[in-house]
Amino acid sequence: MQRSRGVVAVVGVAVVALYAALLVVVQLVLDPLAAVPGRSLGSIYAELERQGFHTSVDVAVVVGVGVVGVLLAAGLQWVLSEQRAPLFAMVAAHLGVLAAGIAPAWMSGTALGMDVADAFMVDGGYHTAWFTVLVGASGAALVAMPFVLVVGQAVHVRRTAHRTSAV
Repeated sequence: MQRSRGVVAVVGVAVVALYAALLVVVQLVLDPLAAVPGRSLGSIYAELERQGFHTSVDVAVVVGVGVVGVLLAAGLQWVLSEQRAPLFAMVAAHLGVLAAGIAPAWMSGTALGMDVADAFMVDGGYHTAWFTVLVGASGAALVAMPFVLVVGQAVHVRRTAHRTSAV
């Protein structure tokens, strides 16, 4: 059981970190490149700065959102481990972080996306399908979470009842 808890801890935080890394790459690299085809990322950021946009703040917000998500997952994992929470609760907590991640993911890219839209006269929406991967991951986590909780609780109750009756 202890090994399973360790696997869930590592995999859960790693999946959230992967989500955060994809968020940062999509918002700061892939979307600007897709919005302004034919220009390098360096020239896009240079033009934004030349026009008076403060991209360092936009970058800090996006990276900060990613870091906060990973810290939240790690913190929840630590609390649940200290409380010896059931395995299904640990899984559900990581799914909850992933499900909730789409709101700050969407909001964090708005400033840079609008800067790119204003500077290059392009649509302000997302320009790459990679953001859909984040939406899909959050949606799948949201759908999976109640199933993990219901099935996990049922198994937990059954095991507890079986151990109690065996004594």
